[in-house]
Amino acid sequence: MCLLKCLNGIDLLIQFFLIVIFSLNSIYMDVGHSYLEGNADAVEFCPHDSFHNVLAASTYTLQEGDQPSRAGSISLFDVDADACRLNLTHRLETAGIFDIKWNSGFVQNVGHPLLAQADADGYVRIHSLQSSDLDESDVCGNYLKVVCGKHISSSMCLCIDWNPSSTSMTVGLSDGSVSIISMQESQLSILQDWKAHEFEVWATSFDVHQPQLIYTGSDDCKFSCWDWRDDPSNSVFQNAKVHKMGICSIAKSPNDPNIVLTGCYDEHLRIWDVRSISYPISETLICLGGGVWRVKHHPFIPGLILTACMHNGFAVVKIKDGQAEVIETYKKHDSLAYGADWQRGVSYAAGRRKSKAIATCSFYDRLLRVWIPEGDIFH
Repeated sequence: MCLLKCLNGIDLLIQFFLIVIFSLNSIYMDVGHSYLEGNADAVEFCPHDSFHNVLAASTYTLQEGDQPSRAGSISLFDVDADACRLNLTHRLETAGIFDIKWNSGFVQNVGHPLLAQADADGYVRIHSLQSSDLDESDVCGNYLKVVCGKHISSSMCLCIDWNPSSTSMTVGLSDGSVSIISMQESQLSILQDWKAHEFEVWATSFDVHQPQLIYTGSDDCKFSCWDWRDDPSNSVFQNAKVHKMGICSIAKSPNDPNIVLTGCYDEHLRIWDVRSISYPISETLICLGGGVWRVKHHPFIPGLILTACMHNGFAVVKIKDGQAEVIETYKKHDSLAYGADWQRGVSYAAGRRKSKAIATCSFYDRLLRVWIPEGDIFH
């Protein structure tokens, strides 16, 4: 009996040390955090080679009073997940920002990554990513330089997306309109605009496989697709029956030309096959416990999805054979979960290419966090 008690005591001690080690590993799951000078609503890692360490975070702050104004900023960070480093390199004050997006393609005569901004003043502004040393200027490291801007509407610009060749953008507006903006020789021009929805357009995106198609979603609960080769754009389809509340996000799969995801205020993530748009693929919808504000496909791994769930933190979802499963959650934010993105930085483990880190931000507490997924989610 004494031997048995000793063995049991050793076993409990081992379990205790395992719990301690696991807790320490959980602590080092976080790369770093930063409080921004405004309400944080979007984060975007640069997708361009040699700039995967660059993270942009934007803010939108309503300043109330007799003459209310909407102020914002873009902050650039240098991220090294392996060294647990998150360093601020530049901050740019601007109008209140609802959305930012890096371009993915090469733009002739520019030669730098471009960051597009959709803001509350009704402007689209384009910034180029620059680098310098102290010997060259007062700015050390990466910073943003304004390339061009254009007043799109008296309404607010709520969301923005580049086409795959980085020659045009689609912009969703607060009056229900959608605009197509062309960029040529560092100049912006409106190609066309049309009344696409009855209420605010919170989601618009190009089809990466068929760039002539644009998806839009709105507070009117309508999920729509448009062919913008015609002027005005023709409606390819519209589903007004399935979403029970406003549509917050739309993400076309980069791997499957037929799959597109929608996120909604009704807390559900839906999987659609664009060849049959009457109903989502799966009758069993996945409820994420908060409005699905942001949806991001993993840059390399098909079916791995990052979501910002507003009132329920952040979730990593695995989609396989039309079924979705939450495989990891992150709830270290204390406010509305709005911004989320995968780092494109490439590392090699067991012959696999994978993203190193995730950036997330929350609104009222103005908090940006960079963290490494705890579980083995890449398999």
